[in-house]
Amino acid sequence: MEYRTSVNAVVGDRILLTVTVAFATILFTWAIALPIGIYSAVRQYSWGDYFFTFIGFVGMSVPGFLLALVLVYASSRLFGITALGLFSPEFAAQPGWSLAKVGDLLQHLWIPVVIIAVAGVGSMLRVMRANLLDELNKPYVVTARAKGVRPLKLLLKYPVRIALNPFISSVGYLFPHLISGGAIVAIVLSLPMVGPLILDGFLSEDLYLAGSMLMVLSLLGVFGTLVSDLLLMWLDPRIRMEGGGR
Repeated sequence: MEYRTSVNAVVGDRILLTVTVAFATILFTWAIALPIGIYSAVRQYSWGDYFFTFIGFVGMSVPGFLLALVLVYASSRLFGITALGLFSPEFAAQPGWSLAKVGDLLQHLWIPVVIIAVAGVGSMLRVMRANLLDELNKPYVVTARAKGVRPLKLLLKYPVRIALNPFISSVGYLFPHLISGGAIVAIVLSLPMVGPLILDGFLSEDLYLAGSMLMVLSLLGVFGTLVSDLLLMWLDPRIRMEGGGR
């Protein structure tokens, strides 16, 4: 209604870019939170555990848009470069895709990924630490140790796999959360994503644009839930056995 054109023309490649940023953020969050959470659980109450706990709480406390503002200011004043957008000026207005444009996207992609993932890393490593500590104290771990199973094999084959369940089950809401929750970060960094469009649609009361974006978020939530259920069945044999029993 506001742009006098179809929603597809307004959205364009924004959905693809948004899903790319969200998927990269999830992978980055898991790649950082998993090993740190495992280390904090295995080395409970060590100096490393205290340090990563402090870093995790800081990451959970600092708003993403504030971190984005600090990064934009610091990169401009200290290094003389801009941290805005997902493309360089010569590729931003270029229609279509090419290998050079994809390479330019990858060069700029890490900035929003790191900023959006900071809070997720802080919370996920706490979840991983708590779940793994709970599993390490269970009788099957003590029995395996008594039978002489190597510590690394025991840790990765049994407790870590079970402690991963919250990570996998969080995929269902991570996709829509990263898109809607990263709207302010996208506005600060001038990112061509769906989040700012949703906000514009609500502010201008554009029913077609806002309704279409909400439908996209709903579909992403359904898709994420399906993916998380399939991954849980593959990861946890208890879920497969319960499903087969029915």
